[in-house]
Parts: sequence; C-alpha cells; structure tokens
Amino acid sequence: MSTLVRISDDALARACGADELAAAFEQAGASVERTSSWGMHWLEPLVEIEGMGFGPATLEDVDSILDKSSDKSIGTIAEHPFIAGQQRLTFARAGKTRPLSMEDYEATGGWAGLKRARQIGSAAILDELIQSGLRGRGGAGFPAGIKWKTVAGAQGARKYVVCNADEGDSGTFADRALMEGDPFQLVEGMAIAAEAVGAQKGYVYLRSEYPDAIAKMQAACRLAASIIAPFEIEVRVGAGAYVCGEETSLLNSLEGKRGEVRAKPPLPALQGLFGCPTVVNNVLTLAAVPHILSEGGAALYESLGVDRSKGTMPIQLAGNIRHGGLYEVAFGITLGELVHDIGGGTASGRPVKAVQVGGTPGAYHPVGDFDLPFC
Repeated sequence: MSTLVRISDDALARACGADELAAAFEQAGASVERTSSWGMHWLEPLVEIEGMGFGPATLEDVDSILDKSSDKSIGTIAEHPFIAGQQRLTFARAGKTRPLSMEDYEATGGWAGLKRARQIGSAAILDELIQSGLRGRGGAGFPAGIKWKTVAGAQGARKYVVCNADEGDSGTFADRALMEGDPFQLVEGMAIAAEAVGAQKGYVYLRSEYPDAIAKMQAACRLAASIIAPFEIEVRVGAGAYVCGEETSLLNSLEGKRGEVRAKPPLPALQGLFGCPTVVNNVLTLAAVPHILSEGGAALYESLGVDRSKGTMPIQLAGNIRHGGLYEVAFGITLGELVHDIGGGTASGRPVKAVQVGGTPGAYHPVGDFDLPFC
C-alpha cells in the first residue's frame, strides 16, 4: 500500500513549487492528495504524512521525507505552536480537507448550519446572528444581524445577497485562502443569508487576479446548486479596480456600470443591486455564519472576544515577518503577541519599528503600541 502524501493546492503553495513536488511524490510511488493550506506560509510547500509535517520541502527532499529521515520535519502539524495556539472557527477545515470534496465538507459538519437555518426560519436566524455579535469583517464593523434584519424587512420585488470578494489591500490573503481552501463554506453562508432575508439570487464578486479562487468558487457553486436551491449563486469577475472594494462601487460594476461610489442614502440594504434590497458582506463575514447557525454556535461565538468585538478574526501576517501566514484567534490578542510570539519577529532579524494594521487604509503602529489589544 502506497504512502498517502497530502500537499496543499493553495495558490501560494503552488507558487512555491507544490505542483512539481506533488508530481515528484507520485513518480516516487506515493499517493498524493491535494488539500487546503494549513496557513503556515513560511513552510510552503508543506508536506503531510500521517499527520507529520515536512517543510519547506524541495524536490531533493522527496526520498528522505518518504523514509521519514528528513531534517525538514516539524513534528505533528496539529501540535505545532502556530496551529495549537489558534481558535479556528472560520478556518476550522484549513489543511484538513480537499477544497472541492463534498464528502469531506459534509464529514466535517458542512451544511449543518443551512439545514438548521431552514428549520428555524428567518426570524430565528436573525435573532441568533444578532446574539452572536458578528460584525462585518471588511473594516467598518457594522453588526451583520442588523444589516440582514433591515434587508429582511425591506420591500422589493427581488432581493439579493452579494459577497464582496474584491480583496485589494496589500498584504491581504484571507479571502483568497478561504475561497480556495473551503469554498463550500462561503456558499453555505450566502445560502443562510438568503434564507434569512428572502433573497433569490446571489453574486460573488471576485477580482481577475485570483484565477484559482475564481475556478474553485465556480466549481463549488455548480456542485452545491441542488443543495442551496432555489437560491442561486453566480460568480462575477471584476477588472481589479481598487474602488470596487467599496460596496456601492461594486454594485455599480455588477450592474455593468462604471465602478463609482454612490451617494448614501439610500443604503444598499434598502436599494442596492438593481434598486432592490441587498445584503453586501465580505468573505470572512459570510463564512463565519455557518458555524454561528449550527447548534449552540451563536452562544459560543458570543463568548469569544472582547467588548463589542465578538468571535474570532483570521489575522494575516505578511511582510518582513519570520512566520508569515494565517492565524485565527479570538479578539483581544495584542500586537506584540502577534508580531513576536506568533510571528517570530522580523525575517531579516532587524528590530521592529512599526506594524501596519488594516491594509492600505489602515494605520501604522510603532513598538510603543504593541500592548494594544487587537479588537
């Protein structure tokens, strides 16, 4: 019986040589399974055999990895400090499942939130979302439940759910990682939103720079069509204009117009896509919903975090940092912990002078701010 080797097919892993590495393992007689990424980007391409990790692996490491004599071993992946210290809800399947395997998704609790949402109905869905304290993960932090409740109560011939997947800020990659690694979770979150507000159609608005994410989302929408019916989801590809990350510009683009910001009011929740009530949320917001709607999920989500920042946040560590990657943890962790304890300090070994938080529209924080909680 051949050795089962698991290697990520995430775009970052592929850019680091994961495809060539997978082919080399197959040539050596191993069975290769392409999975989502664990999020430890500094170790890509990361090879997993029976739970043990080896990385960053090269073609020259194939034989030594197969006979387990490689000096690239990091031990059991799940016990690695970078993974063991996380509180993964949105990225609970990261590294563990095949992105487009319906079997894997269902075996790890997939569709449980949607099934329960259909049982309890719109009003109860909205109540649980409000109870959870989920706020928009796109930066503004508006309560998702309040937005959905507004759309649910609005009058309109049709209603829409739009996922803003136009991830354009420098150093950001969590949306891409979710869509490439766990696309059914986003589909499920959008379907639950449709149940809550009475929407018939949904759109995922992606930028053209994400070809792998586009392909994965299109395939996931096709494979899940019968499960989410009568709700339908269509993937639309933008041309990469940064302004289309703003919700009203995105809606204009979806309508075939120039991507320009609309004046408010009216709010998209009342008059959004094609003048109809529309839920507009980003990837991480919608992907958090299936967990919240599963049995007991809202109470658990609300118990995490600090003050008004409830739940967990997938934090993207990028730039001159030793351990770059995706780290999901409850709100309240400090910048110092993220940079030094988790990120391992700078990759160059030079002292940290400042950290940019929140991408291009965010802020720079000097070392004196490193005791600030992330919330």
